[in-house]
Amino acid sequence: MSLSKEDLKTIKAFQKGEITEYHVYQNIAKKEKDEKNKEILLTIAKDELKHYHVWEKISGEKVNPSQFLIFIYKVLTFIFGYTFTLRIMERGEESAQKAYSKLKGFEDVIEKITKEEEEHEVKLLDMLDEDRLNYVGSMVLGLNDALVELSGTLAGLTLAFQGNTALISLSGLITGIAASLSMAASEYLSSKSENQENALKSSLYTGGAYILTVIVLVLPYLLLDNAYVALGIMLGAVVFIIFFFNLYISIAKGHNFKKRFLQMAMISLGVAALSFLIGMVIENVLGVQL
Repeated sequence: MSLSKEDLKTIKAFQKGEITEYHVYQNIAKKEKDEKNKEILLTIAKDELKHYHVWEKISGEKVNPSQFLIFIYKVLTFIFGYTFTLRIMERGEESAQKAYSKLKGFEDVIEKITKEEEEHEVKLLDMLDEDRLNYVGSMVLGLNDALVELSGTLAGLTLAFQGNTALISLSGLITGIAASLSMAASEYLSSKSENQENALKSSLYTGGAYILTVIVLVLPYLLLDNAYVALGIMLGAVVFIIFFFNLYISIAKGHNFKKRFLQMAMISLGVAALSFLIGMVIENVLGVQL
């Protein structure tokens, strides 16, 4: 079958996508220590290569992978883990399937490739067991507690300490560090009581998420002299952290982003507003001057 220029361009785009994803899966598999995960990744890579050769046979031309996308996926994998990266790629395949509908005369080929991607690759991705995602619950615990407790504490201290950024940041750091150690210890004891094998690791994820959040929220008070500007930036950081973390979880684990984001944002900002009012009461009603 002779191909029009437009069809040839479309098919070569499919080829580039398949061969690029083949190299991405190969790269991830090379660094994966878990043999089960490595086998799954290599199986998916073989499928991508097979699909590339199907399109190559039709186009009659070889196509090189996108080195730029391979690099981007390497960076994403390093920062967020391979499950997040592969879910991003999976969403890209959904858009590719829409492009399939524009290609006429290759319905049998498209149906076969689409079926394999839907029934095989998606199922295999669900079987992947990435270590960091096993501790998402611990990270959520540390992150959520830090956002609620420290944002409320800093908001209250901003008014109670009459905008003294040095005193606010020092109090926030002491409170945050103590709370992070307490949270990590509580998570360890809780995991131990349930006979979980990785109690220590779970506690480190909880404490680590907490202390990182503390640093981000206290930082505006360390860098700025105006406590109320620092308060605004801190609350903005709260929203950003909630947005970013829930986006990560929604992609990596398929959770509902909007619902989780709104819940966490409303709770954290609500507690901060209530704490600010408490600080106002302490300063004005009780006549306490700090």
